[in-house]
Amino acid sequence: MPENYDVEMQLDVKVPMRDGVNLSADIYLPKDTGPFPTVLMRTPYNNNDERFIEKGRRLANSGYVCVVQDCRGRSDSEGSYYPFRDDGVDGYDTQQWVGRQPWSNGKIGMAGSSYGGLVQWQSAPHRSEFLTCLAPRVICVDFYSGLVHPGGAFQLHVMLNWGMGTNAHTGQSIAYHNWTEAFRALPLIEMTALAGRSNMPFWRDWVQHPAYDDYWHPMNVEEKWDQIEVPALNMGGWYDLYAQHTFINFNGLRLHGRTPAARQSRLIVGPWPHNLSASPRTGDVDFGAHSMADLETLELRWFNYWLKGIDTGIVDEAPLRLFIMGINEWHDEYEWPLARTDWQQWHLHSQGHANTLLGDGALAPEAPADEQPDRFTYDPQFPAPTVGGNNCCSPLIVPWGPYDQRAMEMRSDVLCYTSAPLAQDMEVTGPIKMVLYAASDAPDTDWTAKLVEVSPTGYAKNLCDGIIRARYRESFSDPSLLEPQRVYRYEIDMAVTGNVFRKGHAIRVEISSSNFPRFDRNLNTGRDAATETEMHQARQTIYHTREYPSHILLPVIQVGA
Repeated sequence: MPENYDVEMQLDVKVPMRDGVNLSADIYLPKDTGPFPTVLMRTPYNNNDERFIEKGRRLANSGYVCVVQDCRGRSDSEGSYYPFRDDGVDGYDTQQWVGRQPWSNGKIGMAGSSYGGLVQWQSAPHRSEFLTCLAPRVICVDFYSGLVHPGGAFQLHVMLNWGMGTNAHTGQSIAYHNWTEAFRALPLIEMTALAGRSNMPFWRDWVQHPAYDDYWHPMNVEEKWDQIEVPALNMGGWYDLYAQHTFINFNGLRLHGRTPAARQSRLIVGPWPHNLSASPRTGDVDFGAHSMADLETLELRWFNYWLKGIDTGIVDEAPLRLFIMGINEWHDEYEWPLARTDWQQWHLHSQGHANTLLGDGALAPEAPADEQPDRFTYDPQFPAPTVGGNNCCSPLIVPWGPYDQRAMEMRSDVLCYTSAPLAQDMEVTGPIKMVLYAASDAPDTDWTAKLVEVSPTGYAKNLCDGIIRARYRESFSDPSLLEPQRVYRYEIDMAVTGNVFRKGHAIRVEISSSNFPRFDRNLNTGRDAATETEMHQARQTIYHTREYPSHILLPVIQVGA
């Protein structure tokens, strides 16, 4: 068998869907008699893009047929594009077509990142007899909580620039919008029209379904793990938009997959943003050359095992490979959260003046006494700005990754609670949650929390963060407004991290009510966020007492264990 096949290309091959729509596929075949296993990639980003051509040819060189298909309504494919809606059935129909071609040996693996990962998960519960394995990168499977409305807030930056960039058969430039102005346009439902693009029906649906309802339910693969028979090689980054969701997807199949094969899924996570392993530098931080991983070679080992039956050893390795920041080391792990986790509550403390990093806010394992609450005014006309973090997909519009937070921490509407310098290294690896006891004079508002590492120089590096829209504090399906000045308990999902806080560094938690334009502004009126244009200030109170012990829950790992 040749080690490096020559390649034959078949371009714009029409693949029929069950409703008569034809989707366009470019096919890269090894020049040999075959049959061969197939790697299927489906994309809304033009299958004639150089990255798909390069990967298609490389896979064909390695003895795979590679089929790269334009999603419905995109590029050369027929039909109307509507994100998430048709990709399950279209993916299944394509798999059935591929598996019956004379060049196919009946085994299909899927590859792709972001939307190219979405299409994999959407098709998997349909259980094509030809689908054998998946290799999804940087994606969620619950589009309500994972993408559009995390914590009940609207993920404005991503949905606006990504939505406008994909809203047509051909790719749309988003380089010339005045994004500072566009993000502030009101009402939310008219934002795309005010930015020059009036025909975006999916935008209107997104903002008109702020609660988890029957619009979101059919798309949610988290409710279908037991219908998936094939394993997945998951790939993610600590600073990716979907950081926590790669772990959710990993656990979903490991714990609930339909078959023993599905429960052999794997996950690798590096110190990367959405663009995985493209550079050792993310945001301000250079994590070193060894932070890079050859994901293409890893993926090929995965395909060789499942599609060619070659014992590459990949299923004998630890199922989790995590890059731990701070010490900048790769660690192999076997479950998530880690079995040896010491869950520690670190409490908020102050004498009522935690405003800004110069205030008296403190963070410590000791529970609070009856301390004075902290107060600030949240004004949606002047929201706290997004400074890096888990953003996507246009870092030139809103940067992603770790950045110095000190300028933002000088705002009076940002409360800062900082620990004493650590006496020894402390590893925090796992999901992060904030339990906040708070009151507002508004009928609805937002609460945000951010985990930050503070170096001895004062540099404040963001690690992860989250938000909760107050009306969704009890249920994302059944919202309820606030009673003014009543104290409520909020749980803020702050995603995940893997980081060693070095000796002499400090742990900081920021509390505020906005992170804009990553999330839309809560206008504090309690009315429909899609159509509201009026905005009010909200006077916020954060409690840390015996009765109301606000704290962050940290997954602490014994260093060296």
